[in-house]
Amino acid sequence: MYPPLYILRHGQTEWNAADRMQGRLNSPLTAVGKAQAIAQGMILQRQDLNGFNAIASPQVRALHTAALALEALFQTIETDARLCEIDVGNFNGELRDKIKISHPDLFDDTRPFDWYDKAPGGEGFAGLEARCRSFLDALETPAVLVTHGITSRFLRCIAMGRDVQDMADLPGGQGIVYHVQNGHHDILD
Repeated sequence: MYPPLYILRHGQTEWNAADRMQGRLNSPLTAVGKAQAIAQGMILQRQDLNGFNAIASPQVRALHTAALALEALFQTIETDARLCEIDVGNFNGELRDKIKISHPDLFDDTRPFDWYDKAPGGEGFAGLEARCRSFLDALETPAVLVTHGITSRFLRCIAMGRDVQDMADLPGGQGIVYHVQNGHHDILD
């Protein structure tokens, strides 16, 4: 069993708004993204965070979100590269519509996230799962995590004892906080 977690996805970025894949690349938070991060901070201010550590992905969009959401709550925000977003290889920086046109064979409406696993030159689900398990297995204290969309889903599946193939069944979204404890999660908004 893992310690209690609050998991945040970074706020909306310019590339999210343009439907462009970021993966390991970055783009700045939009005004909406900054407001989402501030809203996440207000959600967390209502929680008892005594004994919690704050840990963020070192990617710029996650660090900016962490600064906006957590600066009033934590003196230190650690970073851990295992919280980075899945590497989508050749698709980093590409528009989703362009990827669908150039690689229609990778898209299946019944498994909408599988193309992340099959991205040419990408990390794949096995790599992401190993990274997330390594992070969670090393975690000794309750934590607030600021990460990314697909990584958040994998962390939540693992922390809840679910197979990572169930990640498509989990909700996503920006501007909310997931509280994961004792094998389930609650959405705080």
